Amino acid sequence: MKWSLIFELSKALMLARFKQTLIAAVGVTFSITMFVALLGFMNGLNTMLDGLILNRTPHIRFYNEIKPNPDQPISLSGEFSTSLNVVRSIKPSTSRLAIHNSESIMQTLTKDPRVLGLSRKISAQVFFNVGTIDLTGVVNGIDVEKEAQLFSFEDYVTTGKYPDLNQSNSIILGKGLADRMLAGIGDVIQLTTAQGNRVQLKVVGYYQSGLGDYDNSNSFASISTVQKMLGEPPSYVTDIQVKLKELDLAPAMAIESRQIFGIDADDIQTVNAQFETGTNIRNLISYVVGITLLVVSGFGIYNILNMMIYEKLDTIAILKAIGFSGSDVNRIFITIALSIGLVGGSFGLLLGFLTCLGIDSAPFETAALPTIKTFPVDYNPKYYIIGGVFSLITTYMAGFFPARKASSVDPVEIIRGK
Repeated sequence: MKWSLIFELSKALMLARFKQTLIAAVGVTFSITMFVALLGFMNGLNTMLDGLILNRTPHIRFYNEIKPNPDQPISLSGEFSTSLNVVRSIKPSTSRLAIHNSESIMQTLTKDPRVLGLSRKISAQVFFNVGTIDLTGVVNGIDVEKEAQLFSFEDYVTTGKYPDLNQSNSIILGKGLADRMLAGIGDVIQLTTAQGNRVQLKVVGYYQSGLGDYDNSNSFASISTVQKMLGEPPSYVTDIQVKLKELDLAPAMAIESRQIFGIDADDIQTVNAQFETGTNIRNLISYVVGITLLVVSGFGIYNILNMMIYEKLDTIAILKAIGFSGSDVNRIFITIALSIGLVGGSFGLLLGFLTCLGIDSAPFETAALPTIKTFPVDYNPKYYIIGGVFSLITTYMAGFFPARKASSVDPVEIIRGK
């Protein structure tokens, strides 16, 4: 049977029940629209939340963890094993915070083809002197340009300009910390290091990551300023932050580097495993809800085609009586189902895209995230491909069983019954 005739008959049957056909197509359109909009918004939100953590987190962090001295007298055998002794533990040394041979380690890492870039860092515990009160906090000594290049530092500086950190004795305060200190741009604040050094620094900006606890205690200065503040030489470094070309390489490279360099190394996937799990669960929920909408619309098409078959039994009988085979009748109703899915799905994808544009342009203002002005939306093409494919699959399955029933109709029984 010619396909042109199949299409003509399918079109005639759809127009004969135009209202029901339109309702089915609208159901598919609504499902695809919500599927695309839901996934776009939810994954855009996930990307934004991931960015708050992952953009500021190195793929691998090298550092020296403070640990108890491994040579404890209580663990020695021999002369101490048969006598009673009073033993005091040997405490760890603060000098171990520095990474020894940091320059050679960085040179080796820079030559590694897996490494995109690296940055030095110093984390210094300090007391911010506010009148008669001391606030505990952390001053992060950073390589300003590298921090901006690798970790989007400038995106989180909400007031002031990050290059101003290159000036001697300048600092960018976390917004929460600045509010607690009532420190304005241009003010000079005083802080005391853990070693007892008193330092005065000029406030040149505010930093806001969106993580309240972090912004309430952290601040940033150039690495040379922090080295001078601590009374340490230019080689003093407590952290080496590495950004890789491929995130998935981080766990294996961290283990490998830990053995080679003899220092501690944390990879981003291990440290943020719980956060990544939460993101995956939210993505899964989005897909489940979206696919459920498509399945529900599929049941609507199934019911409409079933009703069409019962109402058109005489037409089906006549078609089979004049030479149409069961497979031809099957093709007619499958064509009807796929036409509903194709038309409804196409409009759904278009409306889904327009809905995403609407969400993306809606103002989103919150004091916690001043750098984000509108609701986040992800326009990944895979959502549209998945939506289009599933619309055809669900409508095909919705039409398959009614079509098979129509193809098995016995024209003799139908005509005799009439």
